[in-house]
Amino acid sequence: MFSIVAHAQHTSLRNEINRIAAASKGKVGVAVSLLETGDTLTYHNQDKYVLHSVAKLAIAFAVLHEVDKGRFKLEQPIHITKEDLPPTYSPLRDLHPDGNVDIPLRVLINYMISLSDNNACDILLKQLGGTKLVEDLLHSVGISPIAIKASEADMAAAWPVQYNNWCQPMTQVQLLKLALTSTFLSKSSRDCLAAALLATSTGPKRIKGLMPLGTAVMHKTGTSPTNDKGLTPATNDVGIIVLPNGRHLAVAIFITDSTAPSATRDLVIAQIAKAAHDEFVRR
Repeated sequence: MFSIVAHAQHTSLRNEINRIAAASKGKVGVAVSLLETGDTLTYHNQDKYVLHSVAKLAIAFAVLHEVDKGRFKLEQPIHITKEDLPPTYSPLRDLHPDGNVDIPLRVLINYMISLSDNNACDILLKQLGGTKLVEDLLHSVGISPIAIKASEADMAAAWPVQYNNWCQPMTQVQLLKLALTSTFLSKSSRDCLAAALLATSTGPKRIKGLMPLGTAVMHKTGTSPTNDKGLTPATNDVGIIVLPNGRHLAVAIFITDSTAPSATRDLVIAQIAKAAHDEFVRR
């Protein structure tokens, strides 16, 4: 089992999050934890939040666990066909539209995490044998409640399916800590994941948006489409901020079912992340 216990109330930070969240015109959930001490704050953590591409963090964790078990190797080539590359957001497909290419597993992880490539995600899920292995692994190590039922292709096929992949914010903080700071994964697997998260190019105006220049952030975003009624089920960012004193602040911020513009949603995440950063720098 794996848990983090809240040690402080952080009343001023909670009030600031509540003030910032009002602009989201949606449901906001937050978990923040200083990994070295376990000092933790949660905000509306008991609700369900749509994961979208934040699920790719758990998928990478499962793939790397299988690497450590000897089922896969980071440098092994994965053969990709044209059928593996349907139209979707996919830099991998942009580069290899006809498929028929071998891509190392490590590179596919980088595509999935750093670029949030949907096809790389589903190719890796196919290698794993589906979402059940991912969900079962998380539950077996005490990371719950969380549900990962749908692939990227599943979600693209029917709007309601995206709601089948959900979590509470605290589960992502738990996952980040287990994946990056414990010995559950090997050092080579931890290093692979950390490098991919550090290289993330999506969501530059979310957790990273208001950080002091030079702040290192390892993070994974998640973003849903917006429907014709202006509803966006998921605008998310989870990651680890390296504080000036070298400590590590895990942050998970979810906005579910928002009707605010994308720039407003990004700014809400950025402001909450900056408020958390400043609070824990002062402590």
